[in-house]
Amino acid sequence: MRIARFSIDGNVAFGAVEGDKPDELVLDIIKGIPFTDFELSGTKVPLSKVRLLPPVLPNKVVAFGRNYAEHARELGNEVPDAPFAFFKPSTSVIGDGDAIQYPSFSAEVHHEAELAVVIGRLCREVPRERVKDVIFGYTCANDVTARDVQKREKQWARAKGFDTSCPLGPWVETGLDLKTAGDLTVQLTVNGGQRQLGRTSEMIHSIEDLIVNISEAMTLLPGDVILTGTPAGVGPLVVGDEVAVTIEGIGTLTNKVVKRG
Repeated sequence: MRIARFSIDGNVAFGAVEGDKPDELVLDIIKGIPFTDFELSGTKVPLSKVRLLPPVLPNKVVAFGRNYAEHARELGNEVPDAPFAFFKPSTSVIGDGDAIQYPSFSAEVHHEAELAVVIGRLCREVPRERVKDVIFGYTCANDVTARDVQKREKQWARAKGFDTSCPLGPWVETGLDLKTAGDLTVQLTVNGGQRQLGRTSEMIHSIEDLIVNISEAMTLLPGDVILTGTPAGVGPLVVGDEVAVTIEGIGTLTNKVVKRG
């Protein structure tokens, strides 16, 4: 099931996305929130009539760096032996169609296409065999990065955490199992031209590895997001660019880059 969060007529709701053709998609509005048992209301609205919002409002976004060997090498970094985590704040999150605002303190902003895992229940110290039970679903992400700032500052809080630096969407796909999610095509285009192309099977540390690793240290909450790393091919974005992340079996997340007002 594809679950979207959206606004219509000033109201915010979740809905199940139905249909296959992009111009014929409809939302069946969900009663309540999708992290517990829920029912479909039967009230349907065309997707074209709503504004898609970030599919979840995470308490925290835990991102893992250098989880694809070729990406680590393209930036001149060593491949880490263990998962390497950092945070993006909730204020960095935007949805499909929202603008990425080019930060005034950077002159080199890069795109990074990633598979995002959405946590479905409160959990801590998750054993490997229970990882599948704490995953709500998967969505597309773009770990937008001020690369010049990342290079000169030891901590990545500003480089990775600025406002609008974490596009998520367009919805959460709940129908993928761990095996399937572990071998999906991840691609990114800028103005229609392909920049990144990889598969989640190329990750150094698997989805299970990442969730076991971070849940050893902290409690994960429903709606929290885990970014699993980016394949090779990262590169610059400039004002006016349209960047699109497409992940097999999930969908396409599209955002335009604008000057911060």
